[in-house]
Amino acid sequence: MLSARIAVRPLSGAGGAEISGVDVARTLDAATVSVIRAALNEHCVVFFRDQDLDVERHKAFARCFGEIFVHPLLREANADPEVVMVRREPGDVSYFGEAWHADTTMCDEPPLGTILYGIEVPPYGGDTLFANQYLAYETLSDGMKKMLSGLGAVHSHGETRSIHPVVRTNPETGRKMLFVNEFHAKEFVGMTEAESRPLLKFLFEHGNRPEFTFRFRWRKGSIAFWDNRSTKHIALGDTGPFHRLMRRIQIRGDRPA
Repeated sequence: MLSARIAVRPLSGAGGAEISGVDVARTLDAATVSVIRAALNEHCVVFFRDQDLDVERHKAFARCFGEIFVHPLLREANADPEVVMVRREPGDVSYFGEAWHADTTMCDEPPLGTILYGIEVPPYGGDTLFANQYLAYETLSDGMKKMLSGLGAVHSHGETRSIHPVVRTNPETGRKMLFVNEFHAKEFVGMTEAESRPLLKFLFEHGNRPEFTFRFRWRKGSIAFWDNRSTKHIALGDTGPFHRLMRRIQIRGDRPA
């Protein structure tokens, strides 16, 4: 039975919502999962506070929404291929997630979503910013929407490469979103990188406009669960002298259409 205490509180005009009244370490009933899924579709990212989540319960929570996605390039690097530990150490000059991106879009079937859990969190710094790609698409001119319709982009990382529509549709809601990111999208299908660069640069920057973005301040025990289809995100590098340790599990997605 759905808890009467469950509440979904929007955090900004651009997206994000905090869900309270749910202990995700417990077995969740279908009604609660439905509320979380609906909130994810509407707000692009949902957040939970003060959660006590071990690895197995983290996996169980992820499986409420689909099969766990195994990152093809990190499979051999991790003792548990379903789990990625994201570490930040004092003095790091490069770090995980330092550019605006969506996760692993070079795959034929990129993750539907990512569930990131805060284990060791600095007292300040290390926030995550998100950008709503529904709004990025919806604010384009009619002429630009027409030009992008049916256009594909090559997404690659290392030797892994896939082609995805520049505008994809959420299969659950039918809502369209912009689907390119500067980390993975390299060129348009049928064009060279040089020919593609000016329009890609515009789309990357348009998708990060301040009015489409929102920010999450981490605390120990916090969870950010983002829809990897409809958002881009970036990790801020201002952790200074502090350690930061997060646990990431991703949910398998489908082929963008």
